[in-house]
Amino acid sequence: MFTRPKTASEIKAMRTSGQMLASVLADLAKRLEVGMSTKHLADLAARELKKIGGKPAFVGYQGFPDIICISLNDEVVHGIPKKNRIIADGDIVSLDFGVTYDGMITDGAISVIAGQPASQDDVKLIEQAKLSLAAGINVVKSGVHTGDIGAAVQAVLDKGDYGIVRDLVGHGVGHELHEEPNIPNYGYKNTGERLVAGMTIAIEPMATLGTDDVAINPDGWTVRTLDGSRSAHFEHTVLITESGADILTET
Repeated sequence: MFTRPKTASEIKAMRTSGQMLASVLADLAKRLEVGMSTKHLADLAARELKKIGGKPAFVGYQGFPDIICISLNDEVVHGIPKKNRIIADGDIVSLDFGVTYDGMITDGAISVIAGQPASQDDVKLIEQAKLSLAAGINVVKSGVHTGDIGAAVQAVLDKGDYGIVRDLVGHGVGHELHEEPNIPNYGYKNTGERLVAGMTIAIEPMATLGTDDVAINPDGWTVRTLDGSRSAHFEHTVLITESGADILTET
């Protein structure tokens, strides 16, 4: 379905969902430790979300087996939490989470470094990926085109010569986890679908230290960079307003 303007009650539910999502991700970022398994981190997320009254949006979605995607280093997205996947010093850890509350869904992601950074290149990659998300959000307002958002994200990442993953995109969100239209992280101004106030979308740049080429692991989910380069992923669900964007997935 194409994302449609949400009612006042639907927006209220999405605000609550988004606050829950942001709270859980912030909690995970604080509690993440070197030597911890990605499954242990997922279990922490499950307990915290249950405590605050939300429901996970990812588990069971097209067969995904857990409530959160946890991807390390060259894993761009959709990493499956595992007991034997241990977080090491300097790992880039991407946490991608979805929450349902009163039938409405939000989607968000952050990337953090465990322990001490392996290199300043990793630190800068995360900084620039986060800035590219902010740039995409900054151009959002009623009447924006998907190409305007993609162009703004691309301008930041192109400046640093980062790979921009093209096989994966942002999307509408709210009644379903993935609604149309797709929102690529590259493009041209004044192109693509036109979006209006009341719609809710997830903007999610995925940047790499190498090329944009990716491949899917034999597990059918985990997406890796083809050249083994490290990656970072950030995402916010935003409500489009007449004059801007209201970020629903930040504290």
